Amino acid sequence: MPGILYLIPNTLGQSDAGPAQQLAAVIPTEVQALTAGLDYFIAENAKTTRAFLKLVNGVQPLIKPLQEIQIAELNVNTASAALPALLAPILAGQDAGLISEAGVPAVADPGANLVRLAHAHNILVRPLVGPSSLLLAIMGSGLNGQSFAFNGYLPTDAEQRGKRIKALELRSRQEQQTQLFIETPYRNGAFLEALANSCQAGTLICVATDLTLPTETIKTQTAAKWKSALAAGKHPDFHKKPTVFLFLAQ
Repeated sequence: MPGILYLIPNTLGQSDAGPAQQLAAVIPTEVQALTAGLDYFIAENAKTTRAFLKLVNGVQPLIKPLQEIQIAELNVNTASAALPALLAPILAGQDAGLISEAGVPAVADPGANLVRLAHAHNILVRPLVGPSSLLLAIMGSGLNGQSFAFNGYLPTDAEQRGKRIKALELRSRQEQQTQLFIETPYRNGAFLEALANSCQAGTLICVATDLTLPTETIKTQTAAKWKSALAAGKHPDFHKKPTVFLFLAQ
C-alpha cells in the first residue's frame, strides 16, 4: 500500500526568535509533530529544508538525526522524467513530505507537477495548514478578495513588462479582479516603479513585504501616490526582502 504525500508548509522567513516562537505563530503544533515524524522529504531547496527541520527539531525531536533524513530536490530545473523516482519510495509504502522553499508547496512552486503525478498513482495527498504569502497579502491589502489572479513573475524587459501590466490592468478594471505578482527581491524597486508608471493614477497598488515576520509591512495606495513617493525618494524598505505586489483598477 502506498504511503502518504504530505504537503508541508514552511515559514516565510526566519527571525532572531527561538524555534518555538518562530514556529508557533505560523505552523500548527500538529503539523510540527507530523513533520518531525517523517524521514523522507522532497524539497525545492535542500538547504532551506534542513534549516526548517532544525527549527522543528528544537521543538519536536526529529525521528532521525538530521544528517540521516533523506532530502531529494525538486525545483524548476527538475526534468519531468525525474518525477517517478521521487515518488518511488512513497509507492513502496514510505510517507513523505513535499516542502517549498517558503510558504506552502505546490502554489507558485514546482511541486504541483509531483502532486498531479501522485494523484495519477492513487497516492493519498494531504495538504497541511500553514502560511501562504499570497493569501496573507490579499487579506491585508483591502483589495478584492472575491476575485483574484496570481501572475507570478512578469517579463524583465521594460517594454514587455509595461505592456503586460497595462493588459492586466484592463482585465482588473473590467472584471474587478485583483492581480498578484512576485519579483526577485533585488528587483523590487524597479518593479514597483514599473507598476506606478504603467498603471492609471487611480489604480490601487499594494506592497506586502516580510509577511509574518517582525519586519512585516503592508501598504495600499493609488498609483499616483506611489509615483509621487518614489519621485521624492521615499521607497519602501523592501530591498532584497520577499514581497508580494497587488493591484486593483478602479
